[in-house]
Amino acid sequence: MSTTLNVARYSALLSGVFYGIYHRRSLQKAHDQEKEHHAIHQREQLIAQAKDAWRHKQESAKGSDVITNPEDPRFDLEKLIAKWEKDL
Repeated sequence: MSTTLNVARYSALLSGVFYGIYHRRSLQKAHDQEKEHHAIHQREQLIAQAKDAWRHKQESAKGSDVITNPEDPRFDLEKLIAKWEKDL
């Protein structure tokens, strides 16, 4: 084979390798950004669910006169158990 042909072949090979490295990095960067966006969105959803659950818990606690603090002198265990049975 002639030297010109070998130079052309190895130049094409090296160009392909460097293009592959560049392309892989660009794909990986896009994937990492998408993964980060998904994680942030998932975290926001979990926070919203937790806020809704907390709000629901607070609203249900406001509607009842059951005291759940055992240190409170007005604490009544029978009312608390009855409330838990009603909730189930």
